Amino acid sequence: MRIDLHTHSTASDGTDSPAELVRHAAAAGLDVVALTDHDTVGGYAEARAALPAGLTLVTGAELSCRIDGVSLHLLAYLFDPEEPELARERELVRDDRVPRAHGMVAKLRDLGVPITWEQVARIAGDGAVGRPHLATALVELGVVPSVSDAFTSEWLANDGRAYVDKHELDPFDAIRLVKAAGGVTVFAHPLAVKRGSCVPESVIAELAASGLDGIEADHMDHDAPTRARLHGMAADLGLLATGSSDYHGSRKTCRLGEYTTDPEIYGEIVRRATGAFPVPGTGG
Repeated sequence: MRIDLHTHSTASDGTDSPAELVRHAAAAGLDVVALTDHDTVGGYAEARAALPAGLTLVTGAELSCRIDGVSLHLLAYLFDPEEPELARERELVRDDRVPRAHGMVAKLRDLGVPITWEQVARIAGDGAVGRPHLATALVELGVVPSVSDAFTSEWLANDGRAYVDKHELDPFDAIRLVKAAGGVTVFAHPLAVKRGSCVPESVIAELAASGLDGIEADHMDHDAPTRARLHGMAADLGLLATGSSDYHGSRKTCRLGEYTTDPEIYGEIVRRATGAFPVPGTGG
């Protein structure tokens, strides 16, 4: 089985619609794909309706969190999307995205970049606006050659000149909320240092002790020594070690299935979840 547990659609900051994403996942030879848009479950219905035969959909979300001034993302799988407390927190994060993006547009303009809110809104479309949309605008304007080049201290990285904070969950609260909604949590790209500051390993240990289920070890932003280090950390802390593409369509260079999750690990994620179940494709 080929299992990719981290992808994004136009419901957040990907370029594939949910329907396109599941079709592309099947064409890429995947057996299981997780839809994990940022702080939203808005792509679920379209993805389910278009799910090809032979492909299983895992519903999820990538939750925006912050601890001690450092941003981190938690992948939440197979939770009940209607659970009110978690739904309320996701809404608070989403509602803060628009004023935050306006703030980053203002900072970029102060830095001499001729970006406009209208340009960013056009790029975001119906998705939850985020930094990748601003990064795409910087590419369109010729300020940077690629989206990844916008995520530096010069521009949009966590310590960047144009960065603006947003409402984010405390990760310990996020773990509690996801568990209460019957879901499973995995720390996304925990040592992706190119994105900015990362939490220390002592915090990962504290999260594990508080119910974190796993860490995303195999990811495009982890080099080989980092991946090995994370697999060792997972073994030491009793965490599941996953692998995923973090696919965003044409917005990033990663390919569907570039990294995958071991079927036994996937089986354990499904076993632990009580809020929702994987959806088998019937050729919709």
